[in-house]
Parts: sequence; structure tokens; C-alpha cells
Amino acid sequence: MAEGIKLAVVGATGAVGQEMLKVLEQRKFPASEVICLASERSAGKKVAFQGQELTIEAIRPEAFERADMALFAIESDVSREVAPMAQANHCIVIDNSNAFRMDKDVPLIVPEVNPQAAKNHQGIIANPNCSTIIMVVALNPIHQAVGIEHITVSTYQAVSGAGKPGLEELQEHVGNYVKGIPNTPKVFKHPIEFNLIPHIDVFVEEGYTKEEMKMVNETRKIFGVPEMRIAATTVRVPVFRSHSESINIETKKAITPEEAREVLSKAPGVIVQDDPTKDLYPMPLLTSDTDEVYVGRIRRDISVPQGLAMWVVGDQIRKGAATNCIQIAELLLQNKWY
Repeated sequence: MAEGIKLAVVGATGAVGQEMLKVLEQRKFPASEVICLASERSAGKKVAFQGQELTIEAIRPEAFERADMALFAIESDVSREVAPMAQANHCIVIDNSNAFRMDKDVPLIVPEVNPQAAKNHQGIIANPNCSTIIMVVALNPIHQAVGIEHITVSTYQAVSGAGKPGLEELQEHVGNYVKGIPNTPKVFKHPIEFNLIPHIDVFVEEGYTKEEMKMVNETRKIFGVPEMRIAATTVRVPVFRSHSESINIETKKAITPEEAREVLSKAPGVIVQDDPTKDLYPMPLLTSDTDEVYVGRIRRDISVPQGLAMWVVGDQIRKGAATNCIQIAELLLQNKWY
């Protein structure tokens, strides 16, 4: 491994943890050592990294004595329990869970959007929800150019957002459906095969789900606009990978679709795919396993005086989770904020 910091990947056997190892290798992250941690039941297992086999260790406080930074790919309740272990050993946590996102003392970072906020961390940095990341990467260039007052977003979220069990349920149930074998949903509330489920996470206030309110509250925090008007509807769809979003915005100043395309075409992390004459627009099948956020169907929202409508797609396991975490770690290294 290259010379550099010692990095722990916590939850290294899960879907996001595995993706983190893959992205670390692809981006040639400068780590002198990668320490793979997981639950007691996974301890002793092997994972592949840079042509080697790394042995999974159980999550224990002493493991963080050897690490400078830790990427967390674990559930929120486990993050709350484990993060203090890392902090006590002066190991910076970049957490992919929901545990600390709305903590006022924890920066919520998307490097293309609010990198400077990472400077003020106190040992923990939060990675936003996958759908939030995809949306703010696409909207930030327009927000910086003309200001955004109102967002209405509907998501079309892949089953891999529910982890490996979600992927397995769709694959198994489609096969059973074709064979005429009855299916019993386990991961999702209803059959996912050839269906749409407008219900992700639990229902909370005003009839919204927790997933929807994550998009509202996290976007406000990332943009630093607590009064921004946002409404979200999140839907699970029978797609394996990459989330899609239909977004309508009202802007403070007028901007044409042509101007928006120009702004977005110059934005970091964004790829504009928008030529209806050639049936060119983003689709999850073609954006999977990539790190960019794709934007198309950019058009005037004819229902409001100053509005745009667009279609946005991004790989939620990569940019929506693993890659964004690693980009935060790279940001800390580049600026010596660790």
C-alpha cells in the first residue's frame, strides 16, 4: 500500500463497506494500512483489497488506536455506540448512517457543495442520505447561480438502497413470478416485482416518511438555508441499482433551460445527458457503477413563473454512499483538516 494515513473501514462485510474497499482501490487512496472491522460474527473472515486478503477484525476500542480515520458503513444505533470509541482514540469518523446528520456540531458534507464546512469538524463528519446527495449535487450549481426557493422532488429508488437483502428479494421474486410461484415479501412491505411502493422507512409527521424528511432537513442544512421550502415523495422501484429523481424547482432569479444546461455542464461531479431528439436522458441502467450525477430532461416548469423541471440519476451505493465518504476523507487529507 502507498504511504499515508491508517484507515479503518467499519462494516467492511456489508454492501456499502465492500463498495468502500472497491472505491478506495480504484481511487488509489493514500493509506499505509486499511483495517477492516465488522461484527463479532464476521471476525476472521477475509476480504479482498489491492490483490491481498485482509482479515476482518471485531469492532473494539483498541482497533481505533491504530487508525487515523474511520469510514463507518454500519447502522445508526451501532454508529452511536462505536463513534465515541474512535473519538476517544483521536480517530476521525466519517459516518454513512443517519446517527449524527442533524447534530448541530457535526458537519454534513457533500464535497462538491459545501467542502468548507468540513473544516469545523469535532471528530465526526456525517455523510448525507443517498437521495439527498444525488439531488444537491445536481441542484447546487443552479442554487449558486440564481438561488432556489422551492423544491418538489419525487424519487425512484433502487432496491439496493435496502442493502443486499433488497437485491436478493427482487431477483428471487422476479424469477418466482415468471415461474408462477407465489412470493411472500420480507424486505419490503409489499411485492416489489413489477410494482412501485411509495413507502421508504417509517411514517412520521404530516404523513411523510422518515426518508422524505431526511431529504428535506438534510438539504436545508447542506445549503445553509433552514427556511427553504422542500417537499419529497420517495418511492421504491424494481430497479437493482441507481436512484432516479424527478425534481421541480422555483428559483429566485429567472434561468432558462439553456442557461441551466450551461451551468450544469461546468459543474464538478455532474454529467448533462439531455437531447430529446436523440432520446438521450439519464437512466439507472446506464449510470450504475459510476461516481457522477447525471442530469437530463431540463425544461421550463410551465406551472410557475420562474421554474425548472429536470430528471436526475445517480448510483446511490457509490456517489450516494461509499464514494462521497471517501471524497470527504480525501478533502480532509488535501486540506490537512485532520
